[in-house]
Amino acid sequence: MYNVKSLEDWGMSEKLSFEEKPGREATKAEREEVADVYKDVQCHEVDTTRMPKVDMNTFVMSLSSSVLVHLGEVPDPTSGETSQNLEMARHTIDILGMLEQKTQGNLTEDEANLLKNVLFELRMKFVQRC
Repeated sequence: MYNVKSLEDWGMSEKLSFEEKPGREATKAEREEVADVYKDVQCHEVDTTRMPKVDMNTFVMSLSSSVLVHLGEVPDPTSGETSQNLEMARHTIDILGMLEQKTQGNLTEDEANLLKNVLFELRMKFVQRC
């Protein structure tokens, strides 16, 4: 057994474990157990109150922000420097396009409109850069 983390550290009495074997995938029960623990775990190095809520709109806006950084439209938030990486910009735009296709009919009107409009704007900016 490969112990991922002692659950006693999280106030639980069991051990979260995963039997490590080449080619072995986690069982449904193991995936559910880890998902349940993940929801409740508090990591001292992570301040979740500083992060926006996780929903479709914030996900789209996060990817959009990455594209703007890669296009050189805005500085990298980590380094403060502005540079271009058109390959990564196009790749991230393509991810948003794939997301639009795969979620068609499953988004709220607001989410679908945001994704459609963000894709239009980012594609236009990419074409202008090229």
